[in-house]
Amino acid sequence: MHYPRLRDLREDRELKQKEVAYILGIDQRVYSTYETGRREIPTRFVVKLAGFYNTSTDYILGRTNIT
Repeated sequence: MHYPRLRDLREDRELKQKEVAYILGIDQRVYSTYETGRREIPTRFVVKLAGFYNTSTDYILGRTNIT
């Protein structure tokens, strides 16, 4: 699965992958694999990022266009 909104949300806030990875407590290289869809992002990280970005998990997962 590809998660293009992860990148969009991060770039809208002018954050680096390394900064978001730090928030999640993971290595930047692992976070990169989530953005590119090479690995499926764990649910706990989707929930944490939804809270961080003040949006819904459905928005991050591409199930809605409503932020």
